[in-house]
Amino acid sequence: MLQLKKSRLLKGGIVPMEASKSECNRALVINALAPSPAKIENISQARDSQTMIRLLEEDGPVWDVLDAGTTMRFLTAYAALTNREKTMTGTERMQERPIGILVDALRSLGAEIEYLNQEGYPPMKIKGFQAQQSEVIEMRGDTSSQYISAILMCAPMLPKGLELRLTGDINSRPYIEMTIDLMAKFGVSVEEADERTFRIAPQTYHTDQFAVESDWSGASYWFSAVALQKDSELFLNGLRSDSTQGDKAIIELMQPLGVEAKFEEGGLRIWNSGKVTQEAVVFDFNKCPDLAQTVAVVCGALGVNAHFKGVQSLRIKETDRTLALQEQLTKFGVSIEPVNDPYEFTISPNPEGFPTEHNPLINTYEDHRMAMAFAPLSLLMDLQIEEKEVVKKSYPHFWEDLKKVTEQA
Repeated sequence: MLQLKKSRLLKGGIVPMEASKSECNRALVINALAPSPAKIENISQARDSQTMIRLLEEDGPVWDVLDAGTTMRFLTAYAALTNREKTMTGTERMQERPIGILVDALRSLGAEIEYLNQEGYPPMKIKGFQAQQSEVIEMRGDTSSQYISAILMCAPMLPKGLELRLTGDINSRPYIEMTIDLMAKFGVSVEEADERTFRIAPQTYHTDQFAVESDWSGASYWFSAVALQKDSELFLNGLRSDSTQGDKAIIELMQPLGVEAKFEEGGLRIWNSGKVTQEAVVFDFNKCPDLAQTVAVVCGALGVNAHFKGVQSLRIKETDRTLALQEQLTKFGVSIEPVNDPYEFTISPNPEGFPTEHNPLINTYEDHRMAMAFAPLSLLMDLQIEEKEVVKKSYPHFWEDLKKVTEQA
């Protein structure tokens, strides 16, 4: 457990943003597919990325991804389409996270995969890939974009190429675009026939070196901190205006919550404008679901009524994030009510005002984003975080960075 004492942000504090886990994991898989691997700089220190590196270097028959969702999905496709025999497994929670859509797609291409426990869920035994069975496959677009990215990255290895067609609504499109952009930086082109049809010819990945971009998901917690303290200002080092990361949307999402932003040389300056909306706000997280927890906590703390859309994937993350938010925000008198469940919910603030005189314990559910989404509340009150080590999954230096830019109130 971590005890956070009430603190305040140091004006003009500088946060050295860490490398993007999402971009790093894609680059690692693409690089592993290249005949001559490139030098990758600014590799993420997140546990998910370090797990990816470790497994790609291992020759053993079992790949245990721990709790890393991207690692599970990307390496399942990588092993299957490069004809590696592997048993894919992970933590108890990982074995509760569905993977059937990806496995069905890989099977249709010619991969032989057997579930070892529950149908549609890890662990699985990948038995090989002898011959390509199809040149055209369909996948649902309304679940995890990681399934789609996994197929896209490995498609250039297919001897007949691939046409991938997405059906239904498409969630988290920026992550698909990130994947295509990274493939291009490694010399592989993807033809987008329309917004849901992708054609990939057989090609070879190649580049000399690649530097991973700083992480916008991690940046969201500093937006939250600035929103919670009047007259505050931070500089987020390393963020780029031309980023393809979907979580760059935090700039627009935080404007009605009183945060303004401006790109400057070397990064992004953010400050509290003092202009918090008095109207109910509708937020759409269809393209950036990992930001929902952060924004939800800020809305509750600032007394903003909000309607959250595009949150269906929250239920299949590291925990059921919708339920986790409900349980933890209730401790502050903030209510979350499902609307068109699981796609939407509303947030209603405490009618008596956000309480700041107690020292609540925030349960994290072994979810890194629960810990970091609630941590900025320490600018308003004493606060306890149940499992401080969970941040290692994506932002291992988070607590150190928080200490650098705050002082006890």
